[in-house]
Amino acid sequence: MRKNIVAGNWKMNKSLQEGLAFAKSLEAALAGKTLKCDVIVGTPFIHLAGVASSVKLGVAAQNCSDKASGAYTGEVSAAMVASTGAKYVILGHSERRTYYGETDAILKEKVLLALANGLSPIFCIGETKDEREKNVHFDVVKKQTVDALFGLSAEDFSKVIIAYEPVWAIGTGLTATSAQAQEMHAYIRKTIAGKYGEVVADNTSILYGGSANGGNAKELFACPDIDGGLIGGASLDVEKFIPVIEGF
Repeated sequence: MRKNIVAGNWKMNKSLQEGLAFAKSLEAALAGKTLKCDVIVGTPFIHLAGVASSVKLGVAAQNCSDKASGAYTGEVSAAMVASTGAKYVILGHSERRTYYGETDAILKEKVLLALANGLSPIFCIGETKDEREKNVHFDVVKKQTVDALFGLSAEDFSKVIIAYEPVWAIGTGLTATSAQAQEMHAYIRKTIAGKYGEVVADNTSILYGGSANGGNAKELFACPDIDGGLIGGASLDVEKFIPVIEGF
């Protein structure tokens, strides 16, 4: 049975000291609550080891290299991420695709290295506003999924978490309606079923990301094919993040 997951993506925010303090505060705020989802924090690289060793929350890197090791100044390998105790890595976020030119071919290599090092990829897919207006959003999302992930065995694919993030709703204050989000999540699950079968598809967690917050989380998470969220801005403040987690 697939898991409900709420993952925070801090992006390039919080000093080391602020990040450690935040993670401990979040864990303390969740203590005693009956959680109906797994909670993950996606931190900058410098926080990973400290956060992973000081709290029991799930911890994700926000990226990893498409190379295993070597003379790649400034890069951080999947093996390095795994060595910190982090169990997840966010890959394919639209900001990485847009600002740093990450292609499906590059992301395919990152996914393979993440899996080889025991990490669960949180793999982001989603269309731009222009692509939705041109009514090619389903094609875009299918291509991103097929090109980067469909070379995996069913066993390896089952370790991947999908995050659907309509690019037009990331950090803009715009949010897909619950109907729009459910429609796309159902389409993604159907696409997975076409390749790997109903059992794998039914057990794949598909998260929604795109200005999700405490005000809309409950409605979004109530949709049958939405299994949680990849949360940006609302994950940077404990008082804003808790209501999202409680959306379940």
